[in-house]
Amino acid sequence: MTPSHSLLNSNMPSGSASLIWFRKGLRIHDNPALEYASRASAFVYPLFVIDPHYMEPDPKAFSPGSTRAGISRIRFLLESLADLDLSLKKLGSRLLVLKGEPSEVLIRCLKEWDVKKICFEYDTDPYYQALDNKIKNYASLAGIEVFSPVSHTLFNPADIIEKNGGRPPLSYQSFLKLAGEPSWASSPLLVELSSVPPVGDVASFEISQVPTLKELGYVQNDQEELTPFRGGESEALRRLRESLSDKEWVANFEKPKGDPSAYIKPATTVLSPYLKQFGCLSSRYFYQCLKDVYKNVKRHTSPPVSLVGQLLWREFFYTVAFGTPNFDKMNGNKICKQIPWNDDDELLAAWREARTGYPWIDAIMVQLREWGWMHHLARHCVACFLTRGDLFLHWEKGRDVFERLLIDSDWAINNGNWLWLSCSSFFYQYNRIYSPTSFGKKYDPHGDYIRHFLPILKDMPKEYIYEPWTAPLSVQNKAKCIIGRDYPKPVVSHDSASKECRRKMGEAYALNKKLNGVVSEDDVKSLRRRLDEDGGQEARGRRQRQKLIS
Repeated sequence: MTPSHSLLNSNMPSGSASLIWFRKGLRIHDNPALEYASRASAFVYPLFVIDPHYMEPDPKAFSPGSTRAGISRIRFLLESLADLDLSLKKLGSRLLVLKGEPSEVLIRCLKEWDVKKICFEYDTDPYYQALDNKIKNYASLAGIEVFSPVSHTLFNPADIIEKNGGRPPLSYQSFLKLAGEPSWASSPLLVELSSVPPVGDVASFEISQVPTLKELGYVQNDQEELTPFRGGESEALRRLRESLSDKEWVANFEKPKGDPSAYIKPATTVLSPYLKQFGCLSSRYFYQCLKDVYKNVKRHTSPPVSLVGQLLWREFFYTVAFGTPNFDKMNGNKICKQIPWNDDDELLAAWREARTGYPWIDAIMVQLREWGWMHHLARHCVACFLTRGDLFLHWEKGRDVFERLLIDSDWAINNGNWLWLSCSSFFYQYNRIYSPTSFGKKYDPHGDYIRHFLPILKDMPKEYIYEPWTAPLSVQNKAKCIIGRDYPKPVVSHDSASKECRRKMGEAYALNKKLNGVVSEDDVKSLRRRLDEDGGQEARGRRQRQKLIS
């Protein structure tokens, strides 16, 4: 369903009330829904609904948090809400927080507060699409105006798909050709509001303040390092100003370059948490700021590697995700290679819990759990290791872990990146595998990143820090870290595991090509059985050869 772009109802009676429903877009600057809600309204109800679907504590989850989100992401959200509440108070308003199933809460609010128009930012996420349809249907029957503008993205994905004959473009370059310049880009954005109409009578509702983690029922582990990234629009704008102040760095930014081991001062803007999940920073405002920098420098990098290029990658994934049924699954996803991934809960837990025995991989996974963020190249390494590089486990399993733990988790981008990094879609050079030992060493030969996130290895000599199992026992004793006792042995041999992964990927690609992409679940199961049999025979052959040699 496309977004609603209602015209201002000039006949709206004075004294009428509007409701602005915050979900993403937790900001004042460039917020067309908030600006429109404030126009010709005597009262505005700024509402956030704590949705149990995302926020209810789940003691059975593998990390502290709810069923869907880890505690770092929930903390980031609460910080963003508290910052939004402060900003609204400065404008003569405040944030109203209610708890419950959002569509039920919203419909009750619309009735009891006699709301004449409801405004909310358009969202392409399937969960919100379904919610929005419920609200729009009720509003239509009740004669309530709906205003749902596109402001989380630079483009309306539906427009790009329509330009492409009803299909999403499946390459970045084809997306760029279709997209061109955003239609709004030549006009100044509204980045400040002087005031917001006051909140009206809340009737029988018990409105709460922005809750704390403790009030929501979460227990914080005091032993773990907290993420250094605070949520909120104020912090987002501060980081943006800091990034833009170095115009040469902005002009010369070039992804995928950058140091994945840099943690004291990360080698990127770290604006992704503020752009993605909660919209504390407007992507449109960021785009205009970057364009202003480019106008005032002699030369600058271009898409796909520039900072503007990174925003356009985001748009590309949003567009493909919006136009692809079952984008978040292998089954039923027409653009996804059907691959017979292994199913091994022990290996998955070892990867998730930083117990693979490969310090570079484990340090990244600790940073993910504690900070909710890591450099994009670090993400590439652990995603490759889990899927086509070493463990040959399903990308959906890795996607779920990232979705839970990342503070910049984003439905379209997270799924798109896992499809890409597992060579299931977009990128097909499955022979190119990140080494879990040598890749990190290029950036951090001393292993400072590993020592920080895996302190058990802090005294391991740099010669062994990436492969501690090769250290003589005397060295392990001196470093107070015995491999197999204090830190695990590798769960697989990278050389043999990566060779096996390449073989399986080759067979899977051949099957997809043979069946012209129409591969059934039975076809995948049959190929998995054959690959397991072939792998078993090969392993027996290796053991036999070793016996003969010895």
